[in-house]
Amino acid sequence: MHRGSLFRHADFRKLWAGDAASQLGTAVGYTAVPLLAAVTLAATPFEMGLLTAAETLAFLLIGLPAGVWVDRLSRRRVMLTADFARFGLLFSVPLAWWAGVLTLVQLLVVMLFVGVATVFFDVAYQSYLPSLVGREHLLEGNAKLQAVQSTAQIAGPSAAGVLVQLVTAANTVLVTSLGYLTSALFLLRIRAVEPEPEHDRHARLLPQMAEGLRFVFSDKPLRATVGTTATANLFGGAFTAVYVLFLTRTVGLPPAVVGVLLAVGGAGGILGALCSGALTRRIGQARSIWLVPLCTLPGHLVLPLAAPGWRLVLAGFGAALGWFGIIVYNVASVSYRQVICPDRLLGRMNASVRFVVWGVIPLGGLLGGGLGEGLGLRGAMWVAVIGEAAAVLWVVCSPLRRMRDLPTEAKSDSAAA
Repeated sequence: MHRGSLFRHADFRKLWAGDAASQLGTAVGYTAVPLLAAVTLAATPFEMGLLTAAETLAFLLIGLPAGVWVDRLSRRRVMLTADFARFGLLFSVPLAWWAGVLTLVQLLVVMLFVGVATVFFDVAYQSYLPSLVGREHLLEGNAKLQAVQSTAQIAGPSAAGVLVQLVTAANTVLVTSLGYLTSALFLLRIRAVEPEPEHDRHARLLPQMAEGLRFVFSDKPLRATVGTTATANLFGGAFTAVYVLFLTRTVGLPPAVVGVLLAVGGAGGILGALCSGALTRRIGQARSIWLVPLCTLPGHLVLPLAAPGWRLVLAGFGAALGWFGIIVYNVASVSYRQVICPDRLLGRMNASVRFVVWGVIPLGGLLGGGLGEGLGLRGAMWVAVIGEAAAVLWVVCSPLRRMRDLPTEAKSDSAAA
């Protein structure tokens, strides 16, 4: 057992370093792939919606059984397999570009299977952290990992915007694939012995999936956070589908400026990750889940007003404010569900949550594409940001509003059942 900062924990440092490489590559990809589709492959708004849907469709299709499988396997091995798979899939994009055969269909298929690997990685990752650092250090661990993600959201889009202009979008995707390879190499160096999975090899799949869902929806605070996150992600998927097109075609920004604007939102996320621990201790974990996003998510309402000049600065400030609240909310809510869940259910619990909150993103992507075609890009943006801001009503109208702190120990198996 270590004392003090988790950076003194050797295996956590390796996990953190691998996550840094992976998140940087992912952030570059989130900018490079849409730019590749929009600028190089001349995708329509509906095709951009299909691309957003392809990235997260796997959470809807295999999210629940993935949790059962992760509970039966070594979580680190699952993460390694997923990282190597994502490296190979994304490396095929620049290869096809160099050969002159890259198409939008290939890009859709690659992102669909990258999404499958991401399902397994994310479920295993959130289930692996408690056994690596201990439940008492989850708030610190999640805050440090969220800080990595937010830092990547600053560096990644900015780097992607410049790289796209210098070496083309297809070659920039290579950075994303190398990020996943680096993550796998760091995971290979972790020496901590993972506890053997507790499971009945003869247990049927459907009852085990149902057990995970039952745990999630029987806990009122957890149920409220799932409602908020799912609603925000539904409209966030619609937002993602049209945002790059809005900035490049309606506002008329070059790729480098698009990257800078996306990075400004990441700056707010870094500040949120750095402040989350102190803020949660100051106002309580429950209030971090409902009060902080209530005060900050309306910042996204200024994004559809973006235009060259001072309104672009206003949009950047709104993005930063919104991301500050999102990260504080994420750290508090993810730490809560990791703390209260018994070890044997962690995979299924995380998969059940991801099935709901990420499964709606492809639906949101299709919604955004349809709205972009029907209402225009700015009209679609307005629907998306209003829906995101309204998502906080789930937690505001829940028992969380009358609470300051939340439980800090896992439920017993009898209580979980």
